[in-house]
Parts: sequence; C-alpha cells; structure tokens
Amino acid sequence: MTGKIPLSMNAVEIVKPGGPEELQLVQRNVPNPKANELLIKIRAAGVNRPDVVQRQGHYPAPEGASDIPGLEIAGDVVAIGDQVENFHIGDQVVALLPGGGYAEYAVVHASNALPLPSNFSYVEAAAIPETFFTVWHNVFQLGLLKAGQVFLVHGGSSGIGTTAIQLAKAFGATVITTAGSQAKCDACIELGADHAIPYREQDFVAAVKELTNGRGADVILDMVGGDYTNRNYQAAAINGRIVQIAFLNGAKAEINLSYLMMKRLTHTGSTLRARPVDFKADLATELKKHVWPLLEKRTIAPVIDMIFPLKDAWRAHKRMEESNHIGKIILDIA
Repeated sequence: MTGKIPLSMNAVEIVKPGGPEELQLVQRNVPNPKANELLIKIRAAGVNRPDVVQRQGHYPAPEGASDIPGLEIAGDVVAIGDQVENFHIGDQVVALLPGGGYAEYAVVHASNALPLPSNFSYVEAAAIPETFFTVWHNVFQLGLLKAGQVFLVHGGSSGIGTTAIQLAKAFGATVITTAGSQAKCDACIELGADHAIPYREQDFVAAVKELTNGRGADVILDMVGGDYTNRNYQAAAINGRIVQIAFLNGAKAEINLSYLMMKRLTHTGSTLRARPVDFKADLATELKKHVWPLLEKRTIAPVIDMIFPLKDAWRAHKRMEESNHIGKIILDIA
C-alpha cells in the first residue's frame, strides 16, 4: 500500500435478513489487496436486484467474497498488489465485484476492472459493470444475437433492460421490450427500442407476433420466470433462444414442451456473481474490445434513475423494491 489509506472505513452491512431497514452503516477494516488485486477508493456504487435478494436472505455471498453487498463500483486505484501490471495508483476504474461495493474501499482482482470511460462521471460509470457484463454474456454470448434479428427484453426500464436495449440496437437488432406503464414504455422508445409493450394492458405474445408478422423473437431476455416461461416459448421464433437471468414471478413453472420441440428452441440461463475470476476477466476483455469504444463516444450510456448517499442505502433498496425506477440506482460515496 502507499499513501494515506485509513485503517477503517464506512460500510453498509446487512444486520439480519429482512427489509431495507436491516441495512446499517458500520465501521469495517479497510481490506488489503492480494498479489493480483487492486484496492479501490470507491466514489460510487451501483445498486442491483441481487443486492436486494441478498438482503432478504436468499442470495448469500460466494465463498471468500465480502458479506457487504454491492457488485459494481467506480473509483480510484489507491494500492496495487505485487503482481498487478496493467493498472497504476491513481487510475480511474470501474470494477465488477462478488461483494463489498457498499463501502468506501474495496479490493478486486485486477482482471475484473476496466478503465473508467472518458467523459463519464463516477456516478455514471458505477452503473456500467454489473449490467453490461450481464447483458453481454447472456444476450450476445449465450443468446447469440446478431444484426437483423428480433430481440425481446422484458423489464425494459430496469437497469438490465435499459442496457440491453442500447446494446442490442447498437449491434443492429430490432428491439421489442415490455414495461409496466406507458411512461416506462416511452422511456424505452427514447432509448432506441423499436417497440414497447405495456404488459398490463396488452398480451405481449400477441403483440410480438403482430409486430413480427407472426415470426416471433429470435432472442428473449427474461427476468420474470413463472408464467412467462410458456408465453416466451409462444413468442419465440423458430430456432429462438430464451435466456433466463432471474425469476421475479417464481422459479417454478409448468411448461408445454411441444413449443420447445416444434420450434427447436433453446432455453438457457446463467448467474454471474459466483463465476470464477477468469471467466469475468474474459468478459472484461470482450467488453473493452466491443463495447468500450461505444461508451467512449457516448453512443451508449447508462440511464441513472436516482442517487443516494451511502448512509441511505436502505432508501435505495426501498426505491428498487417499489419498481418505479427507470434505469440504475446509484450510491454516491465520494
């Protein structure tokens, strides 16, 4: 370590499983970076749905990870391990973490960090890692989305949704999204979605079929699960790919396998948090090559909903659970 790095820091911990009030500001020791790690002075951190699920007691931190919630940060490198070669003290970075983001300092494997895009604030940059890593892997690596294909993303106004819309459009897809209100649908259209379906008023299966002249969507990114599963099969095109990244409507569903067989569908899914460092490093390399140039030009940029101070992390969780947000919720820690 170098410079004046304190021994302790402010951090938000989960006192016990429960509601947002179980998030409390405490003092923790500043972590020490290992040989391949960076110590980052966190300036801003993203708030994500997995943080909420962890707080509720349903998504424990992976073995060896910090119990402090928070999966993505932006900040300054203040110390480096002996084997780190690509970063230097003072570098501005964004990083994907397995935990520890709701704090003033965090350590991260150097391969899971990327340079902060130029002309981005820390708050904007903190909204990048979790959603961009997730969308790239699930939509482009697993879903194999190509230019000219039809992409359907549920929850288009969420952090994942706003990212997926922009990336899919940037790479030449036709984008259809669902959202819970007309205001959210309008926001999705402003971001570049070709069509937005207010799912409380319209059946998205019928709407997708109509919008595609009966063909359906080539790739569907789903966070809903439950009864959406069969409906996704109906909305999918021949040889369509459905990628599952959450199940807000429940993890269990009774499915009609005839759709899967007759359309030759692929239904897959993933989680990111517990994946090995090397897997995330490969994702970081692809993002730097394919997506970072778009960020540098601000062709795409995260959508920021609301910003809260670290001590009010509980309010950020309350905001997320109310599901009125459009884009990312951020903790300002600078």
